[in-house]
Amino acid sequence: MLEIGAHASIAGGVHNAVDEQLEYGGTCGQIFTHSPQVWQDPAFGGEEAAAFRERSAADDVAPWIIHSSYLVNLATPEADLRERSIASMQAELDAADTLEVPYVNVHLGAHTGAGVEAGLDNAASALEALDVPDGVTVLVESDAGSGTKLGGRFEELAAVLDRCDRPLGVCLDTAHAFAAGYDLSTPEAVDETVAEFDDVVGLEHLVCVHLNDSKHGCGTNRDEHAHVGEGEIGADGMAAVLTHDALHEVPFVVETPTEEGRSFEWNIDRARELAGG
Repeated sequence: MLEIGAHASIAGGVHNAVDEQLEYGGTCGQIFTHSPQVWQDPAFGGEEAAAFRERSAADDVAPWIIHSSYLVNLATPEADLRERSIASMQAELDAADTLEVPYVNVHLGAHTGAGVEAGLDNAASALEALDVPDGVTVLVESDAGSGTKLGGRFEELAAVLDRCDRPLGVCLDTAHAFAAGYDLSTPEAVDETVAEFDDVVGLEHLVCVHLNDSKHGCGTNRDEHAHVGEGEIGADGMAAVLTHDALHEVPFVVETPTEEGRSFEWNIDRARELAGG
């Protein structure tokens, strides 16, 4: 069975994300614990957390993923930003422990001129500084690779995994990978990209796929998501991702736009259609 869901809102309480996910037809999902545009700790009470756990278990919505704040920059050479990023990530990990969410997803960030190797060292040491609760795993997400952002190349993801003593997972975003130059627009291209990921990073580290089409071409480094099968990756490419033998047990999460009368529900339905029902 295809494990697929969407990013859900916690408006009105984190437990409401479960009901919203069910409305989308999702079986797994992702949340922010607060606005991703500000420095803020997760804010939910014990009753909300208990309701989230109970509703998720009762309706078999799993796994959930917490996506970290967009302000977090693990690769930064700036001491103050590094300290705030580590503190923010620690708060997300503690929230995941409370909610019994198994994954916290984060971008490596940008080295801002310090250089790729220094940025990778910074990111790895920041991840090493975290106190990760039992039952929670940090996922590093692939990036579109614009500017000095890291994670666009599979080698950069592998380097951080190699430099960390603790276990890490990887979240592969299809729109990001495509924008970074990994073709996913045909079944043959998907085979090649999955094989390269396995060679460089290792499929055993792949925990989640963000299933997003791209509004821009392969290798443009432009990060703008499109509806599933409606962008530059297209229906053939999305279908090949969804049905690939190496990916069929990995949960998919859509982060597609709400536009043209199409919502997360439309994209989940579309993914199931492309996967053959």
